[in-house]
Amino acid sequence: MNNTNSVFEIKNYGKITFHVKEIMDEKDITRSKLSKLANVRFEVADKWYSGNIERMDIDVLTRICYVLDCNITDLMSYEK
Repeated sequence: MNNTNSVFEIKNYGKITFHVKEIMDEKDITRSKLSKLANVRFEVADKWYSGNIERMDIDVLTRICYVLDCNITDLMSYEK
């Protein structure tokens, strides 16, 4: 394949960095409070807080944006 953007080649695809911790700390929202307000398990809120997200559930992402009153681009960024 000659497509340079193919994922079939093993190469560095960049990195997604999460900024949930900074937003929560700035708004004085704990992981426990986020879990209650967004109606997610504490473990899910903790993974978002620590940036250790294994799978992204769009519904959970939407609820976190609503609770934190922010946009998706506030929560994460992509760097090549």
